[in-house]
Amino acid sequence: MSCDSIGPQSASATSLELLRTPPPRERADAARNRAVPTPAAAGLFAEHGVTAVSMDQVAAAAGVGKGTIFRRFGDKAGLAVALLDAGERELQEAILRGPPPLGPGAAPAARLTAFTSAYLDYLLEHLELVRMSETAAPGARYRVGAYRFWHRHVAILLSGSPDPEHAAHAFLAALAAEHVSAVLPELGEARLRAGLARLARSAARDAGQNGA
Repeated sequence: MSCDSIGPQSASATSLELLRTPPPRERADAARNRAVPTPAAAGLFAEHGVTAVSMDQVAAAAGVGKGTIFRRFGDKAGLAVALLDAGERELQEAILRGPPPLGPGAAPAARLTAFTSAYLDYLLEHLELVRMSETAAPGARYRVGAYRFWHRHVAILLSGSPDPEHAAHAFLAALAAEHVSAVLPELGEARLRAGLARLARSAARDAGQNGA
């Protein structure tokens, strides 16, 4: 896995592009119908918390039948994934084409530190939703396309490691929503951010990537 001094080379960037979360491919009427429950769900989740809201409440607020909600999203975790889609794609776009250090043009160590901060911004804003999407079933976190994108990006940045794929999984474990939810009350946000920034710099040094 090659990586130059400012980020992934074209082959790596292309492979990362292929992993980005695509917008749903649906007929216009189906897309409109799918979009109806999401603002209602977002409002209920913001007001009451994700775990306290039932699919019946989402259906009632959206003015549709409960069966319609289940057909469109499968379960509440599927609804959570739909609500997270826009934020994931925005972060992916910034990684692929945004300004450095999050986007191309900075050294791998600086990019990894910037990714850690940007991902934590996204995660803390949507912590309950991400936690639900990642823990809906055993191994759910690792099967979604967004995780594969984050993993590939980090593996590229840690390409100097003996095993970049393992190093990327190990690094991303510290950003799992279940883990962050458990330690955040004890550590607080400032300590969490500082610790993860140190972890990013350490991982980059271990991979022989300097310049943070």
